[in-house]
Amino acid sequence: MPLALILSSFVAASRIGGAAQQYVLAAHKIDPVLAPTVMFGRTPARGGRGEITQPDVFRRMLGDIEADALFGMVDLIITGHFSDPEQVEIAAGVIERVRHTERADGKTNGAQRPLVIVDPVLGDTPKGLYVKYEVAEQVEARLVPLADWITPNLWELAFLTDRKIETTAQARDAARALGRPALITSAPAGPGETGLLYVDADEAVLFAHPRQESAPNGTGDLVTASFGAGLIEGLEPRHAAARAARAAVMAVEAARIWRACELPIVAIADRLANPDGEVRTEAV
Repeated sequence: MPLALILSSFVAASRIGGAAQQYVLAAHKIDPVLAPTVMFGRTPARGGRGEITQPDVFRRMLGDIEADALFGMVDLIITGHFSDPEQVEIAAGVIERVRHTERADGKTNGAQRPLVIVDPVLGDTPKGLYVKYEVAEQVEARLVPLADWITPNLWELAFLTDRKIETTAQARDAARALGRPALITSAPAGPGETGLLYVDADEAVLFAHPRQESAPNGTGDLVTASFGAGLIEGLEPRHAAARAARAAVMAVEAARIWRACELPIVAIADRLANPDGEVRTEAV
């Protein structure tokens, strides 16, 4: 069974952050190991008050995971929310160690090295930056260069590139300026639409869908985990992106039908591998 290491938030009663990604990966038969950077009972969007995982505790937690020889089994690393710049430095060190750990199959690096997806959880429209500026600086300086893929939202992409982004073409060019393939959430699309923008060195594709008046938080986390699962399963990146877009649309629609305040990831788990959400595909 493939193994994924998630370095992100844990919110017990909400399907956001690493807590949501665990369920998405499990639905794809990928064993998740979550090292939480912060712990909440409920989402802070509804007033939850949490506790930061102190860097020493975070370091020891990851040391224990390493001591169980799991670093040699990791196929996928996802990084998300960080609350302290030292956590980011610890995460960067872990990525480097995992990549140089002899795998169970006896190989290191090359095509067999773990895939690293960095979701730079920094902020969003309209509130702007919602982590410490020092955390954002460290994510940009230490994690983005280590990423095989990045999955920012549009605001985060603008922050990382210091650009004003208003069009899909501008988002495409900004992503390429970072020098990393990207999957951009909340990308500009047609009237009444929003989209997921796939960008690599050769092509850019927008997966657009109608904008909902309201939707549960966590769609970006779902997209990142679904995309990572697709790559581990051997899908071509563009196809993994399309499936992730359909999964997000399907999850939001299920939440609307069931009047759920959270994404019903567990309830739709058996459909995540073949989601039926409708998207419009457009080359950019």
